[in-house]
Amino acid sequence: MKRRGRLRRALGQQGTPGLGNRLTTSLTLSTPGRTGSVAHLLRRAADHDAVWVGAAAILGASGGRSARRAALRGVGSVAIVAAINHALAKPAARSSRPLLDALPGVFPRPSTSSLPSSTMASAAAFASGVVLESPRYGVAALPFAAGLAYVRAQGGLDHRRRAAAGALVGMGAALLTCRWWPVKPEAAAAAAPPRKPAPALKEGKGLQLIVNPSSGVAWSKDTTETLRALLPEAAITLFEPGDDLLALLDQAAVRAVAEGGALGVCGGDGTVNAGSATAARHQVPLAVFPGGTFNHFAVDLGNQTMDDVARAIQAGDAVTADVGRASSTSDDAHKLFLNTFSIGVYSELVHARERLEKRIGKWPALVVGLARVLATGSPLSVVINGRARRIWLLFAGNGIYHPAGFAPTYRTQLDDGLLDVRVVEAGTPLARTRLLLAVLTGTLHGSRVLTTAQVRRLELEVTEGEPHLAYDGEVTDATYRQLVLDKLPQAVTLYRPADQDQWLR
Repeated sequence: MKRRGRLRRALGQQGTPGLGNRLTTSLTLSTPGRTGSVAHLLRRAADHDAVWVGAAAILGASGGRSARRAALRGVGSVAIVAAINHALAKPAARSSRPLLDALPGVFPRPSTSSLPSSTMASAAAFASGVVLESPRYGVAALPFAAGLAYVRAQGGLDHRRRAAAGALVGMGAALLTCRWWPVKPEAAAAAAPPRKPAPALKEGKGLQLIVNPSSGVAWSKDTTETLRALLPEAAITLFEPGDDLLALLDQAAVRAVAEGGALGVCGGDGTVNAGSATAARHQVPLAVFPGGTFNHFAVDLGNQTMDDVARAIQAGDAVTADVGRASSTSDDAHKLFLNTFSIGVYSELVHARERLEKRIGKWPALVVGLARVLATGSPLSVVINGRARRIWLLFAGNGIYHPAGFAPTYRTQLDDGLLDVRVVEAGTPLARTRLLLAVLTGTLHGSRVLTTAQVRRLELEVTEGEPHLAYDGEVTDATYRQLVLDKLPQAVTLYRPADQDQWLR
């Protein structure tokens, strides 16, 4: 109290009316005690953006795919706020901070402007980013942002204005991330494919399941035990180094046909690709378990968890889906794909992006990977449907992918009969520079560098350059120079829970 009185007298001698009362209020808020301590800790934590990196790490480690996406979007939103603050920071002399001006020797003067609140902006950005991606995880982030807003609002009208402006900046930054990285629905296959009866395998009896631990399963033994617990009667075969995966799948499909059962695969998209080709060839239903690193097809199908697949198998719930096909015109060879076909540098770009995605986020990883690939790669001379082109890559999706542009992520339909073709041109002036700038600004979908089309059939011939063909992300050794791309409509029957359709409606 004596110290507070001396400060009041000092302020009174400087002739600053009302400032003593404001300082008294400020000191009262920071007085040791339960409320003051909480407010102090809240401010201290929010003043450092590293707290959001730590929160993102905890969120990503505690949840699944949606939690990781929410964490990356939250951190990305905070990064945008940090860039805005750095770019728009004003000299301290231009700020309106009368309390600090009156006591230059007591508190250090900050170097940023007084409006908006950067800490509030970061808190709002992280919370909004998490909510956009996953509202259920956002529930955990919102209380911190709300608490910070409450504490900031106690400092008077100026603080309330700064807090409100910071919240608007933070929410705007979170929304801005959607320009480069659109929010993905929880279940991407929003339009339910046609239903088709499939064997109802109680406790998995009749299911021949191949598990490929090299596809990205963290603990293959635990995964196998989980599958045995879900489907105790299923015949589970663990793929071992040195095994022939195609031979194992073929033998499992033959047994499944003899028993009136189904084929199952647990692994990444390459394993699922091989399983779908085998299932289509033997006309046997396929159960796809999400056991890989990214599980693109399983997620698009709507099988978010292994429990989803097990539930569908026991109930006999299944749908049909198209399969893409790339056929050589020089012989009878062909290759099927469930997700994507690509030629050129696309497969290298995907691999470069996936190596960096978990550390820096999908969009930054895409930009870095693209720069690397364009610096080291070479364009191809091709003929597409009779027209000569110079291209960096050609992407063909089994069904229309979203979003439009250069980074397709998910599908809303698996039986539309269409190939989603995207071609990055190399024949336009300054093609590399224009491509990078378009990706950075989120305007690639309207750029002349990118050509898109939805077709049922496409003829492709490579006239110059080394073709790198990839099916579902797996690069093949085959170097066919003349191919025809088309689709096999509703060629594979896939287990999927019927309640997914009810939830989507």
